[in-house]
Amino acid sequence: MNRIMMFILLVTVTGIQAETKPEKAIGSQLPDAIRSLLIEEMQAINTGMSKILTGLVSADYELVAQQAQAIHDSFIMAQKMTDEQRQVLKKTLPTAFIEKDKAFHQLSAQLAEAARAGNSQQQLQYFQSMQSACVACHQQHATDRFPDFLQ
Repeated sequence: MNRIMMFILLVTVTGIQAETKPEKAIGSQLPDAIRSLLIEEMQAINTGMSKILTGLVSADYELVAQQAQAIHDSFIMAQKMTDEQRQVLKKTLPTAFIEKDKAFHQLSAQLAEAARAGNSQQQLQYFQSMQSACVACHQQHATDRFPDFLQ
């Protein structure tokens, strides 16, 4: 697929929005220290997603693979949390959020594999799925941080 076609497809894909019923926002239920870790992890994922887009539109599959793998491996919260904080998180996070998080990280691993294989079509499909997953999760679980999803 040539670069222009990839760019057009990416622009089209980024406009997709998932529709889900919002639940009570997670962030406002978390202690500040845990919420800060969650935000830190989400910001790292956002940075990685931006770099992946750059890699996709420039056919830099090594960059795509590196960033997708980094997203898969990024569990800032797990690395920096105390046992007590983990217990609070387990009590607070709904099962749907945990399942979405696991699925998202699995998609990033699949994207990394597609990039290593040089399969541009699969890369676009996985990236689109990751974007949709971000939007769906924010619509359902992060309306305190992104209140416009409530409109």
